[in-house]
Amino acid sequence: MIQPLVNCFFMSEDIRFGLLPGMIVKVHQKIKEKNAKGEEKERIQLFEGTVIAVKHGKESGATVTIRKISGGVGVEKIFPIHSPVVAKIEKVRQMKVRQARPYYLRTHKKRLKEVKE
Repeated sequence: MIQPLVNCFFMSEDIRFGLLPGMIVKVHQKIKEKNAKGEEKERIQLFEGTVIAVKHGKESGATVTIRKISGGVGVEKIFPIHSPVVAKIEKVRQMKVRQARPYYLRTHKKRLKEVKE
């Protein structure tokens, strides 16, 4: 029997191929910086937000659009799923949305309801 994709995830597991719209996820992004001496340093930066769009499935050019509110301003980032820049994607919660690409969240003021698992 095949289990639904939503129920088979755990907290720290990488869920690149199970992303669904409405999920609140943490994306671990590798960032290279140079200091004053010119030495390169690599660190991991978190971007936590709601998945708005998942495009191109499991293709090599697959992307995911994630939106968060930072300082009262909406910020959206598009992450390539297969890029080595993206270290890991973690699921935090699954929220209930009405559409496959919930672009209405850009102007939506109400809170979304959490899906019970």
